[in-house]
Amino acid sequence: MGLTNCSQEELMSRIVDSIKEISGFSSSRGFIGRIQGDLVRRITLLSPFFEELIDVNVELKDDQIPGFKVMSIALDSSLELFRSVNGGSKLFQVFDRGSVVQKFRDMTVEIEAALSQIPYDKIDVSEEVREQVELLHSQFKRAKERGDESDVQLSHDLAIVENVMDPDPKILKRLSQELQLSTIDELKKESHAIHEYFLSYDGGPDDYFQRMSSLLKKLVDCATMESSEPDTSTGNRIISRHRSPVIPEYFRCPISLELMKDPVIVSTGQTYERSSIQKWLDAGHKTCPKSQETLLHAGLTPNYVLKSLIALWCESNGIELPQNQGSCRTTKLGGGSSSSDCDRAFVLSLLDKLDNGTTEQQRAAAGELRLLAKRNVDNRVCIAEAGAIPYLVDLLSSPDPRTQEHSVTALLNLSINEGNKGAIVDAGAITDIVEVLRNGSMEARENAAATLFSLSVIDENKVAIGAAGAIQALISLLEEGTRRGKKDAATAIFNLCIYQGNKSRAVKGGIVDPLTRLLKDAGGGMVDEALAILAILSTNQEGKTAIAEADSIPVLVDIIRTGSPRNRENAAAILWYLCIGNMERLNVAREVGANIALKELTENGTDRAKRKAASLLELIQQIEGVVVSTVP
Repeated sequence: MGLTNCSQEELMSRIVDSIKEISGFSSSRGFIGRIQGDLVRRITLLSPFFEELIDVNVELKDDQIPGFKVMSIALDSSLELFRSVNGGSKLFQVFDRGSVVQKFRDMTVEIEAALSQIPYDKIDVSEEVREQVELLHSQFKRAKERGDESDVQLSHDLAIVENVMDPDPKILKRLSQELQLSTIDELKKESHAIHEYFLSYDGGPDDYFQRMSSLLKKLVDCATMESSEPDTSTGNRIISRHRSPVIPEYFRCPISLELMKDPVIVSTGQTYERSSIQKWLDAGHKTCPKSQETLLHAGLTPNYVLKSLIALWCESNGIELPQNQGSCRTTKLGGGSSSSDCDRAFVLSLLDKLDNGTTEQQRAAAGELRLLAKRNVDNRVCIAEAGAIPYLVDLLSSPDPRTQEHSVTALLNLSINEGNKGAIVDAGAITDIVEVLRNGSMEARENAAATLFSLSVIDENKVAIGAAGAIQALISLLEEGTRRGKKDAATAIFNLCIYQGNKSRAVKGGIVDPLTRLLKDAGGGMVDEALAILAILSTNQEGKTAIAEADSIPVLVDIIRTGSPRNRENAAAILWYLCIGNMERLNVAREVGANIALKELTENGTDRAKRKAASLLELIQQIEGVVVSTVP
């Protein structure tokens, strides 16, 4: 015997209830919303099938029951995934989006497997419902086999906001909207989610936590600048005060065990309340209270990321925001500028260590300058005016890899200030940065590439950087680097190749072959960058020849057929430059089906893409006319 009617009804009811709850996630927007949207919609459309089984009291046979049990389990798993994703840290999910996407793909596979075990074609339901289930099953099969497209705009914005000290507010706003972290309430929830993420790990914060905190700080600053409305929820805050929330351990000073008001970082990397650690130092101690390591110096660096998280936590729990206890020491420099984080004496003490210190002292001082230069514009002015740039340039040749990394990254952070770019170049940095790009550690090479990109914003620097042999070194990083390193290299190469002479250097350096390989690797996440560089190289005669010889035309046609709007536009432009005036290449394009792809592009592409596609179509049609006229 099969299930009783009662237990069968309970099983169907559980399935219907699960689907109803899942349907509530369909309104989610942004990155997660797009990933889960199709899955939620398809699951929701299964509901009429199970509801009809209940309504008409269909009695299932013994061999039909297992599939429904598998489906119930799969839906429970889906619910767990949706709850987890929608309740967790959005920043963690975007940094770990490969894993998130895979979870949704695995869930699609699980639902499809459950449907395959349900013999819906043999169950007595209406023809309309059966056809709908068949259609949905086909959609699940296709979705299971289809690869996931990367969100190019999100990746681009995230890379800029993470790697640029003062990103364009428009990009920050677009990213905050995409991640649904544009309001103070959303940011409060995110700060709690980050804290929960931190608590789930033993020990100190990991790399994800630091990246999440840094990005949250920028999003908070963006929201704060945009919102000038006062908080009117005073009554709620007063009520909340009586709840006495438990202070997160990470927010307490290790010395006083009180909530930190002005967190600062000592040379060992530990964070303390400024007043507490200052008393410790004033008492003559030379060690870190928490780690017991010897302090390399007595400098204190404000921990702005943690301070932002504490402020958000306090506000959301109705606690008076901690008052600043003097973390900003404003000191007029000799040149008349002011510094908000570091006074001149402290910077000069770091420069003395760069000049005369031991290897350990040089490493620590370069690291301090790297962090200070990352903070804000005033710090970058302060450090440059104190004369740090020549010292940092000298340390690019340091035999200590970590000192080299700190020095090149400090120069990267300083170069964000337009006034510092010239000083860095005048100090003879370009040759040394290129040497780091060739032979440094992977982190140093990546940051060297980013520094060259920053310096190349000035046109005359493009010439000097190309002449120093940077392009060949960047091509090597493009082939060997991490994903971040490849993107840094690609961005620098693109900017340098705006100068005509560097296009020839790049082509002679063999850039076309690795770019073509990146085009063919859709899952590598570098198709956008590869196309952008090829588009600029295709305007050069040597570039056109090399691109055509790399057998790129079939790949370009495929991108025109299936790529994103910007990529289709770039691919059409490259194909146009390759084929204009070259009958052989036009024939190759025609033979791989370019006319069909181009015709569709003339209808749905961007304005520029439409123009290139129409021009290419006209040329192909002329060839076809010639071919037809020569047939006897």
